[in-house]
Amino acid sequence: MMRHLLWIDCAAGALVGTVVLLASEGLSGWYGLPRGLLLVTGAANVLYAAYSGSLAVRAVRPRAGIVALVVANAAWAVVCLALVWAYAGRGGGLGLLHLGAEAAVVGGLAALEWRHRDALRVA
Repeated sequence: MMRHLLWIDCAAGALVGTVVLLASEGLSGWYGLPRGLLLVTGAANVLYAAYSGSLAVRAVRPRAGIVALVVANAAWAVVCLALVWAYAGRGGGLGLLHLGAEAAVVGGLAALEWRHRDALRVA
């Protein structure tokens, strides 16, 4: 699995980001979150996917690139948790659950990518 970790990161971000962007209007009602917020989070996921994908396609990956991805993933996990806190009591349960789950997944990816940062340098 570690060999494919960057591809997993890329695929997860691309899938979630695309679904949220395409379904933002309907999700806004279900999630109880502003559509603008969903558009921003969806776009951020697609951008993360593009970056992790740009690393995944390389035979040799720069250490700084892996570290940047780890830092970005960890920061995004914190942002998602901050959004849960900011919308607690006024956002819907599904929306808060989505943001919390995203924080957990992205935080987990950051931890795994950090732990295996040297192995991830070579495809």
